[in-house]
Amino acid sequence: MEENKEILNEEQNVQEKKEVKENKKINKHKDKHQEELIKLQELLGQEKEKSMRIQAEMMNFKRRKEEEVDQFKKYANEDILKQLIAVCDNFERALGMETKENEEFLKGFKMMYTNILNILNNNGVVEIEALNAPFDPNIHQAVLTEVKEGVEPGIVIDVLQKGYMYKDRVLRATMVKVSE
Repeated sequence: MEENKEILNEEQNVQEKKEVKENKKINKHKDKHQEELIKLQELLGQEKEKSMRIQAEMMNFKRRKEEEVDQFKKYANEDILKQLIAVCDNFERALGMETKENEEFLKGFKMMYTNILNILNNNGVVEIEALNAPFDPNIHQAVLTEVKEGVEPGIVIDVLQKGYMYKDRVLRATMVKVSE
C-alpha cells in the first residue's frame, strides 16, 4: 500500500512537473503575445494619429481652396472693370471738349458715359473721394506737391485722375496733387 502511495506521489510529482513546464510554455507564449499586442496597439495609435493629421490637413486644404475660390469669384470682374474705367476716362476727355458745334454730337456720348457709370456702380465700383481729403497712400498716388496758403500740409488739393474702389479693393488709385 505504501508502495502504491509512493507510486501515486511520484506520478503526481511527474504530473505537477509536466503542468509547471506546460504553464511555463503557456506563460512564455502569453508574454510573447502580450508584447506583440502592445507593439500592435502602439502602431495602431501611431496610425490613428497619422490619419487624424492627414484628415486635418485635408480639411485645411479644402478650406483654403474654398477661400481662394470665393476670392476669385468676388473679384472675377476686376480686369474688365479696369478696362471700363479707361473707357470712362476717354469719355470724360471727350465731354470736356464740348463746344456749340459739337454739343448735339456729345449728347450721345453723355448717354453712353452715364450707362457705363451705371454698369460700374451696379458692379460695386465707386469713385474715391479725394479732393480736400487727407492724403492716404493706400488709395492716393501723389504725383505733384504744391505749397498752398490756407491749406494744411498733406491735404489733396487737386485730382489729376479719378480713382476707384471695387468692393473692398483699390481698383485704381487716385492721382493727386498734395499740399506741402
